[in-house]
This record gives sequence, structure tokens and C-alpha cells, in this order.
Amino acid sequence: MAGFTDTALSKKLDDLNASQQSIQTLSLWLIHHRKHHEAIVKMWARELQKGDEGRQLTLMYLANDVIQNSKKKGPEYGKEFGTVLKKAFETIGTRVHNDKTKKNINRLLDVWEERGVYSRSQIADFRRAYNPSSQEPLVVFGHAIPENLQQAISEGEKDETPPPRKKSRASNGSLSRTGSVKKEKEVEVDGHKERRVTLSPQTPAGDPPEPEELIKALQDLETSASSDAVVREKIASLPPEVSEVNLLSKLEDKAAAERLAKQVNEAVGLMAEYNTRLLNEMEDRRKLAQMLQDFKQAQKDLLAQAEATLDEYMEKLQKVKQVQKEVRSHMRNLPDITQSATSGLAPLPSAGDLFRLN
Repeated sequence: MAGFTDTALSKKLDDLNASQQSIQTLSLWLIHHRKHHEAIVKMWARELQKGDEGRQLTLMYLANDVIQNSKKKGPEYGKEFGTVLKKAFETIGTRVHNDKTKKNINRLLDVWEERGVYSRSQIADFRRAYNPSSQEPLVVFGHAIPENLQQAISEGEKDETPPPRKKSRASNGSLSRTGSVKKEKEVEVDGHKERRVTLSPQTPAGDPPEPEELIKALQDLETSASSDAVVREKIASLPPEVSEVNLLSKLEDKAAAERLAKQVNEAVGLMAEYNTRLLNEMEDRRKLAQMLQDFKQAQKDLLAQAEATLDEYMEKLQKVKQVQKEVRSHMRNLPDITQSATSGLAPLPSAGDLFRLN
């Protein structure tokens, strides 16, 4: 997978479109490079500030996908996006005029609230920033809470970890809080099954490793138990008496039995330690196999995106070539002004002739 640079991130954001594959592939790349979350979120925020409403919705879907699908890896993205989302919703609220886009943004906030992505106070802040004209007072037991008290409550909740929310589901398995259908898909992540909302595309099940991680894992196996020729030679050179019970009858005295007991104890320790190393190696190999599978899948996704981009630009190239061909054809049909004076034709009138008053 390509390494992270500001230039690479800018290029990928420029290439981002509203398709599921495009959002999914970039989300995968961003989660993979989550150690650069601060720089990524800052550039995301800048892109959102200068985008039109269609572009802003695509960027919000990208943020949603990254935030929700990176939770098992760590809280970095959720916290970092939380610092810029209020301003982002404020910006979107001033530019969005399409009813469908407004509905999609509200649906996104509904999902975040239902799944506990952010605290209730944060969601309320996002809603007020997005649509300040529709602020609703907080009502408790039928009485509106004063605005200054609402602010105090909001500030007190900001640092709290969002409490787990019980998801209400319709009979078809979709979230039912607002009546809108939010499709979900069960996927397996690191051996655990979980359901992920498909409001925006999903990342593949595994988190692909960095090439350096993969190389190190392969190098570590070079010194694994099965490659330890020294220990294997020691085990192979153990005397047969330590593993064959029928040879005990050949012991002649107590001293020989004590010597054999000492050899057996040393052999047991050696074999136990080696077997433990073999078990660890088996686990390491299983993890490596998963890493290779995840890395391969990530490369396939990036290849698919590159192929889609290539097809798109090849199509544009053909259109440009067609225009070029038509321009050349049109140029060939235009008269040659430089030869008009020697061709027997009357010279073209000058600007002065055209505008001279009689």
C-alpha cells in the first residue's frame, strides 16, 4: 500500500468521487494510515470548506466511514473529527439548498446518535450548527430548560464517554428511529463478527499492514523454532534411553538411574520449551497469513480504483481526441486569408472600410 505523504493525500482527495467504491477505497487507505490522523483531518476540513454541497456530502460520507470503521482500531479518528465537525456542519448549513442533501445530512446525524458515535450534547451541537434556525429547547418533565443551563449541561457532557445506546430495529433489521432504512451488513473483523451501517461504503474486514510490518513479520520467521537447527540437533542427539521405557530394564545401579533421571529432566525441559516456541510460531504464521490476505485485498482494492480511474481518463482522452479531429477538419475547410490577394479574389475589406461613414 502506498506510503503517506501530504501530496498523496491531496491527490486522493482530489480523485474522490461519490461512488461507493471510491469512498470505500479512500477510507481503507485513511484507516491504514491512522497514525497521521491529525494531518488527515485538517486537510479533510480544508477540502470541505471549499467544496460545493455535493462535494461536502461526499466528504461527510467519507468521514462517517472512517469514524465508524476505525473504532475497533482506536479512537484517534473519532476524537480528531470531533474537533472540526461543528465547524463543518456550520459550513454545510450555509451552502446546502437541495432537499435531498439536507435529508442525507440529517440521516447521518440520526445514525451517529443511534449508534452512540458521539455524545448527545455533541450531536445537539452539530444539529444547531447545521440548522441554527431550528433550535429546539431542551424539555424535561414538560418544562423547557433555560438556555444558560442547557449550555452548562452541554459543556459538562462534552468530556464524557458516550453511553452505549440500545439500537431499535424494525422487523426487517433496519434502524427505525426516523423511519428511514439504513442497511447493515454483518462482516468479520479480526475474528469477531460485527454489524456495520452502509450509509457509506464499508472497508474490507482486515486492516492491511504497512509493507514494513509485513517485511518484519517475514524476517522474524527466519529465526522461528522450526528454523532453529541447533535445538533440533540437540533433540535429535538425545540418547534413546530418555524416550524408550523398555530400556529401563538395562539400568544396573542407582547411580545409572540418577544419571538417566537427570537426562530425562533436561530432555523434558528442552522439549517443553521447544514445543512452546512451536506453538507461538504457529500463531505467528496464522497472523502472517491474515496479514498477507489483508494486504492482498488492499492491493486489489487500490488496483480496482486505479483501473476505474484509468478507464475514466481514457474515456476523456478519446473525447479530447475527437474534438481535436473535428478542429483539424474545420481548420482545413477555412479559407486561407494569406492567399486571397493572389487568388484573383477581391481583397477582404478592412475595419476602416467596414465602419467608414458615407
